[in-house]
Amino acid sequence: MSEQKKIDSEPVRDARTLGVPKMILLGMQHLFAMFGATVLVPLLTGLDVSTTLLMAGLGTLLFHFITKGKVPAFLGSSFAYLGGYAIVAPLVNGQPNKEMLPYACGGVLVSGIVYLLLAALFKAFGVNRVMKFFPPVVTGSMIIAIGLTLAPSAIENCQTDWLLACIAMILIIVCNIWGKGMIKIVPIMIGILGSYIVAVCLGRVDFSAISSSRIVDIPIHASAIAKFDASAIITILPIALATVMEHIGDISAISATTGENYIADPGLHRTLIGDGLATSLSALFGGPANTTYGENTGVLVLTKIYDPRVIRIAAIFSVALSFFPGVSAVIATVPTAIIGGVSIILYGMISAIGIRNFVENKVDLTKSRNVIITAAILGSAIGFKFSAAQGISFNVLGTTISFSGLAIAAIVGILLNAVLPGKDYVFDATGKADEEVKGETEKTVKTEKKDKPSKAKKKK
Repeated sequence: MSEQKKIDSEPVRDARTLGVPKMILLGMQHLFAMFGATVLVPLLTGLDVSTTLLMAGLGTLLFHFITKGKVPAFLGSSFAYLGGYAIVAPLVNGQPNKEMLPYACGGVLVSGIVYLLLAALFKAFGVNRVMKFFPPVVTGSMIIAIGLTLAPSAIENCQTDWLLACIAMILIIVCNIWGKGMIKIVPIMIGILGSYIVAVCLGRVDFSAISSSRIVDIPIHASAIAKFDASAIITILPIALATVMEHIGDISAISATTGENYIADPGLHRTLIGDGLATSLSALFGGPANTTYGENTGVLVLTKIYDPRVIRIAAIFSVALSFFPGVSAVIATVPTAIIGGVSIILYGMISAIGIRNFVENKVDLTKSRNVIITAAILGSAIGFKFSAAQGISFNVLGTTISFSGLAIAAIVGILLNAVLPGKDYVFDATGKADEEVKGETEKTVKTEKKDKPSKAKKKK
């Protein structure tokens, strides 16, 4: 089968068949996809951008090592912990609180250990028992919610320059639908580079930050190493419970995208350990918490290149960039409108995967039970996202604990799935998912078996 036929007809699971130069280009595409969101977190919290890029790359490589190199996931900066940073290390006159940031990182480091504890529970009780709480009606709704709740940030970026955003979107669509060969599998790169050239010609690119950046620098600073304080730990620790729910949704989205059951193999316990250790490693050296990135899942959907090696190439690029702030500064000159145009496609792809998850698993939305669970998840996730508080906050022993809309939606969906009657889905750790016929159908089957003549009677 020719390379062109492979690209057009089926996913590529071993990118080595495309050759090293193309694998490198594909890795750069994933780097561009994650770059904007990953560097935004340190800009909002005061953490170091170079440290963030280093830890995103190392965290991703660590995750791949723990998950046996099977899961095509990239780990970038988590937005879920922004509230924790704001409480422990609030900005002082708009400037980073360098004194308190290490204590916030200490809290994030400890929260990463929560992943390990939960992974141990999942391993002890078995994936079947755990995943009965996460049938397709729950995970599919969560995947849809992830894409929809991310979409507003893409629109905000687009609003800075709709012309550039539309050019980026048009290029991506044209390359992905009508492109041939390599053009078809790097539509995001072409969309970014093409719209960037237009932006330069129109004088809409700010190059001022490049001249003030160093060419080479060490991305780890002794003053940023994590420190520990009981109050900071108690403040940030509960956030891990919310991010674990988001992690399960992300892994479900990647599984649905590639057609591989990563919850069963390499196992949810391994993906949780990888995510948790990556978060703790990053926080130890003054970086933000890590999490699996929806942007890169969107790239998988568009390109159909599912080889984790490509993600690891992107991780190596991220590590290399951390030592060259000048290169990062050049990438940072890409107008936010272009990133917004690309993100609209990528975030929409995530929601589309959730819908596909419904279809492939034959989720019956004529059943009130499934409709209620779906409605509660989507309503909670989107409703809280656009509320003034953007979640629920409450005090425990004088400490404010906050749950994001996605975390609330996950909890609501899991609880409803557990208590509502009429479950029609059984998860099998072998990777198969079988539908069970409940209620009256079961009675009918039993009756038929009872009435059915035995083989001995038939012989007589």
